[in-house]
Amino acid sequence: MKKIKRHSFFPVAVLLLSATISVSSQDWTQWRGANRDGKIVGFTAPDKWPSELSMEWRESVGTGDASPLLVGDRLYLFTRQEDKEVILCLDAASGTEQWRNEYVAPAVTGAGARHPGPRSTPVVADGKMVTLGASGILSCLDASTGNLLWRKDPFPGVVPMFFTSMSPMIVDGLCIAHLGGAGNGALIAYEVSSGNERWRWAEEGPDYGSPVLLTIDGTKQIVTPTEKSIVGVGLSDGTLLWKIPFAPPGRAYNAATPIVEGNTVIYTGAGRGTHAVKIEKQGGKFSVSELWSNAELSVQFNTPVLKDQVLYGYSNSGVLFCLDARSGQTAWTGSSPHDRSGFASILDAGAVIMALPSSSELIILKPAKEAYSELANIKIADLPVYATPVVSGNRMFVKDEQNITLWKIR
Repeated sequence: MKKIKRHSFFPVAVLLLSATISVSSQDWTQWRGANRDGKIVGFTAPDKWPSELSMEWRESVGTGDASPLLVGDRLYLFTRQEDKEVILCLDAASGTEQWRNEYVAPAVTGAGARHPGPRSTPVVADGKMVTLGASGILSCLDASTGNLLWRKDPFPGVVPMFFTSMSPMIVDGLCIAHLGGAGNGALIAYEVSSGNERWRWAEEGPDYGSPVLLTIDGTKQIVTPTEKSIVGVGLSDGTLLWKIPFAPPGRAYNAATPIVEGNTVIYTGAGRGTHAVKIEKQGGKFSVSELWSNAELSVQFNTPVLKDQVLYGYSNSGVLFCLDARSGQTAWTGSSPHDRSGFASILDAGAVIMALPSSSELIILKPAKEAYSELANIKIADLPVYATPVVSGNRMFVKDEQNITLWKIR
C-alpha cells in the first residue's frame, strides 16, 4: 500500500493491538454510524471553516464503495484488490496495516462493473466483524485478529442486477442480511456466535437499501426495503408484521435506508416521492397509517438525515433539499446539482450538516429550515467518493474509489 504521511513518527503504543475492542460513543461501527441514523457524536465545528483540510496520511487500499468503520484505534475497510475481496484493519492514527483477510471473489460484471469493489458497509459488534461481498458472500471474522469464524453464500451466483448493496446489521446476537436477488432471495438471521441460521423470510428478494431496527410495544422488528416493498419483520422469528407496496418503476431502485423516529417510518425512492407512516399495534397485530406524502422530492442513491424534525437529503437529480418531517412540506431545494444521480452522503454533525456528493466536495450547511445556508465547500479527493466518511473528533476518514485518507479539521 502506497502511503503519504504528513508526520513520520508515531508512538509504538498506538500500533499495538489490544486483546479486546472497546467501543466509544464516537465510534462508527456500521452503516450510517452506531445507530444507523447518520448522526455524528461529539463533533465541535470550527468557528470559521478553513478553505482546505490538513492531510495526516493516505493509503491506497483498493476499489470499493463500502464505508470505513472506526472502533477505538482501529479503522476497518472492505475493498477489492485484483481478484480478491480484502478486509483490512489499519491503525487509525498512522494508517499502518494491522491485519488482513482476503479471499478470491467473483468479478462484478455488466453495468455494475463500473463499481468493481464491495458496496456493502461491514458491521462490528461484540468483537466480531461481518462483511457482505459484492457477489453475496457473507463473512464473520474476529475483529481483533482477522481470523475467519464462518462464511455463508446461501444463493450462489444470485444477486440483484447491480450486485449487492445492502449493509448487514447485528442485533441481539443476530446478523441480519438480505441475500440473493429478485424473485430468489431471503432476509436471513444468523447467530453471530455460531453462524447457524435462526430464521429466514423469503417472500421477497433484496434491492439495494439496508435494514434498520424499529421497536413498537416491546416488539423488535427489522424494517427494510425489498425488491418491491417496505416491510417490518419480527426480529425474534422472522414473521412478517406489516408491508407497504413500493415497487420501483423503470430504472428506479429501492436504495435508500428507511428512517425510524419513534413509531414513524420515513421512506423514499426515485419517481415515488417521500412518505411517512405510523406503525401501531392494535389487537395483537400491527397496522400502518399514512402521515404524509411529498411527491416533489425523491431520493435514489443516498439516505436523508433527520435532525430536529427536519429532513436533509439529495434528490435523485442531485440537488440538496430540506423537508419538514412533521408536515411533509418542502422547505427549500438547492439551486444547482452536485451529482446528476444523487450519489451522496448526508450526516448530522450537531452544529452543521455535512454533505459529501460523489464529486468529492465536502459541503458544510447550517441546519436551517428557512433557507439554504452553505458555510464551506472543501475539495477532499481527486477521485469520486461513494462511501460515507467517518468523523470522530476533528478527524475525518474519507474512502474514495482507491484510497483512504485521514484529514484533520483544524
